[in-house]
Amino acid sequence: MNRLAAGDMKVLALASYPIEAAATRYRLSQFVEPLAQRGIDLQIHPFMDSRMFARLYQKGSTARTAAGLMAAAVVRLKEILNASRADVVLIQREVMVFGPPLIEWIIARLIRSPVVLDLDDATYIAYTSPTYGALGALKWFGKTDSLITWANLVTCGNRAIAEYASSKGARSIVIPTVVDTEVFRPRDKDHDRDHVTLGWIGTHSTYPYLESIFPVLTELGKRHQIRLKIVGAGKKEIQVPNVELENLEWKLVREVEDFQSIDIGLYPIDTSRYSGGWALGKSGFKAIQYMAVGVPYVATPVGGSCEIGVAGTTHIFAASRAEWISALESLISDEPKRHEMGAAGRRHVIEHYNLSAQADKLAEALRVAADTKISQ
Repeated sequence: MNRLAAGDMKVLALASYPIEAAATRYRLSQFVEPLAQRGIDLQIHPFMDSRMFARLYQKGSTARTAAGLMAAAVVRLKEILNASRADVVLIQREVMVFGPPLIEWIIARLIRSPVVLDLDDATYIAYTSPTYGALGALKWFGKTDSLITWANLVTCGNRAIAEYASSKGARSIVIPTVVDTEVFRPRDKDHDRDHVTLGWIGTHSTYPYLESIFPVLTELGKRHQIRLKIVGAGKKEIQVPNVELENLEWKLVREVEDFQSIDIGLYPIDTSRYSGGWALGKSGFKAIQYMAVGVPYVATPVGGSCEIGVAGTTHIFAASRAEWISALESLISDEPKRHEMGAAGRRHVIEHYNLSAQADKLAEALRVAADTKISQ
């Protein structure tokens, strides 16, 4: 048995964003302890810190953000030395959020460190940034194809991304984004309430998806007393006629509580926004979060959400306006059905998306990549 097979492995994880970003939090940080139990030391080095991340999409801070990004890029060069000392380099999406993949090329091709590329979104598809407009081209969208080619293995958030990576000649495996079900747990709700809370937790970039079903919610509000909880939209003023609305900023310390507080989860995806290809690459993570806390949800059957749960048992699919109205109305008016679907979703996540099983898959992927260094 060689040294790495025995469990003495050091992995350098280069993330684009700090822990406030879901990709870093759920595809890297939550695996630190499980991997340590499997003999793998995972060190996470994000490109930007929490302060820079907080102002990344704030209007009026472009110049300050640009200066911060350039300073971070200079600091990032030291990761080349760190990579040379690691057994495997795990790149979450990209080493930097802009520019060509120079550092990745040096790591993979010059010092020939084994590389595992992690893709939880279809980052190979270009789109126009709603915040930076044409400047978004500085992200250098074509870099993902190069990274796929250079990687020893690509871990993918869903089947569509894995199929794309494989089409580029890469070895790929699917590792869905999951939660710790000991943290994401159901919470008893107040059954004396006279309203039903529909909820959506997302980001400014996915908020337009929620907007696409506002006409549905307006129509339902004429017949039912419903409350809409929105978290993370990035907008201060939101109005939906006939609907009581709570609009909150996203906070890490409140994340689990926000999911627990709703009765019905909303997961719309509007393929007319950005591009259909980008939507197909969505990993379906929100569905797993809803199910983990025992919340039934209604989703658009697009991308990774099609692979998660059991339609009609853990959730309901809806594509047209009529289907959305019918699906939500069936849950709003039937509390026992909500509880039954929520419980089924919780069981499904524990059985199919538990953290331990995904940690086993990630550990195996890292060991497979490490073996390429030994054989060189």
